[in-house]
Amino acid sequence: MDIGHELNVAPNHTHFLGTNGWKRKHQARHKLSPSSESNIKISLQKMELTAFASTNSISPSFHFPQNFSSTRRCKGVRIWCVNGNIDIVDSKKADEMTVSITGATGFIGKRLVQKLHADNHRVRVLTRSRSKAQTIFPAKDFPGIAIAEESEWRDCIQGSTAVVNLAGLPISTRWSPEIKKEIKDSRIRVTSKVVDLINNSQVELCPRVLISATAVGYYGTSETRVFDEQSPSGRDYLAEVCREWEATALKVNGNGNVRVALIRIGVVLGKDGGALAKMIPLFNAFAGGPLGSGKQWFSWIHVDDLVNLIYEALSNAAYQGVINGTAPNPVRLSEMCDHLGSVLGRPSWLPVPDIALKAVLGEGARVVLEGQKVLPTRAKELGFPFKYPYVKDALKAIVS
Repeated sequence: MDIGHELNVAPNHTHFLGTNGWKRKHQARHKLSPSSESNIKISLQKMELTAFASTNSISPSFHFPQNFSSTRRCKGVRIWCVNGNIDIVDSKKADEMTVSITGATGFIGKRLVQKLHADNHRVRVLTRSRSKAQTIFPAKDFPGIAIAEESEWRDCIQGSTAVVNLAGLPISTRWSPEIKKEIKDSRIRVTSKVVDLINNSQVELCPRVLISATAVGYYGTSETRVFDEQSPSGRDYLAEVCREWEATALKVNGNGNVRVALIRIGVVLGKDGGALAKMIPLFNAFAGGPLGSGKQWFSWIHVDDLVNLIYEALSNAAYQGVINGTAPNPVRLSEMCDHLGSVLGRPSWLPVPDIALKAVLGEGARVVLEGQKVLPTRAKELGFPFKYPYVKDALKAIVS
C-alpha cells in the first residue's frame, strides 16, 4: 500500500501520533525549511496500516486531510518534529528506549547520553542553553539526538519511555545566601517542572519511568555512623535540600503508571569532571593532600558505575524507590588521597587546613570537611555488578 499525506508542520514543536512503545523499523527523516511553517509531503510506504492513535497534540498547523483519523490508521507510528526535523518511526524492537534527560550537559549527564546513544536508544536533551548542548553533542557525532529548550520540554517528555532528572547547580562553591537559595531552587524548580509535565501527559504518551537524582547529603554527616537507604535524614542544610528534592520527585503520578527511582549519589570520580578534576592538578604539582583532618568518610562511586546504575534502572522494574549511588567500599579521605598519590606517582603530604577551606568556601566547606559512610545496600540486593568496588582500582582506571 502506497499512501501519501500532506503535513503542515510548525518547526520547533514536537507532536506525537501513535501508541506507546515505538520501536524503530521504518524511518523517514526530513529537514524542514526555515520558514515558520512548511508543507511536506510524506509517503508512508509498505507499512502495516492497521491501527492509529492520534492525540490532542495535533494543532491546526499540524494536520492530516479531513477524515484521515477515521479512515487511515497506522499501527505504532509516531510523527515527531523538533527543531525543524521530522521523524516517522514504526518498529518492533522491544528494548529500544526514548529517554529525555535534564542536566545532560553535566559531568554525569554527558556520559549517560553517550552510553544511550552508543546503544541505539533515542535521546532528548532537555536544556536551558541550546548552543551549549549543541557544542557538547554536535550533530555529526550524535546524529538523531534532539536538543530542546524549556519551552519545548513538554513535547519531548510526551512520548518518552523515561525521564532522567540530573539538573542542579554545583555545590562546591562558596555558599552565600543567594547561592544557597539557587542550589535549592535549581533542583526543586526543574524537578517540579518535570513532574508537572509528566503528570499532565496524555495517558498513551506518558513516560513509564522517572529516574531522579538526589544526594548522600540526605543523611547528614557523621564520622561514626553507617548509613543505608533505611537511615533517617539529617538536619543540616543539604539534608533539607535533599528531602525537598526527593519529595518533589515523588509527586509524580502519571495516572499511577510511573515507576520512580531516586538515586542518592555520592562523590563521583571520573577523568573529565567531579572532585578529581580539582584534585589531580594539585597532586601533579606536588601539592596534594587530604582536606582538613582526612578522617572524614568519603562515599564515592566511579562515574561509569553510576551511569550503569542509572541505565539499569531505566529498564529494570525492580529498581524503584531510594537507591544509594555509592561504591560498596567507602574510605576515609586520607586513604583516598594516599591511593590517588600512589597511582599518580606523587606524594600525599600537604593537607589543606580547615581554616583555609572555610576562608575560601565559607559554609560550603562542610561539603568537604564533613562526610558520611554510605553503603549501597539496595543496589547490592538487586545484584548490581559494580565494576569498581575499590577506590584504588577506580583511580587506576581513571588516570591510566
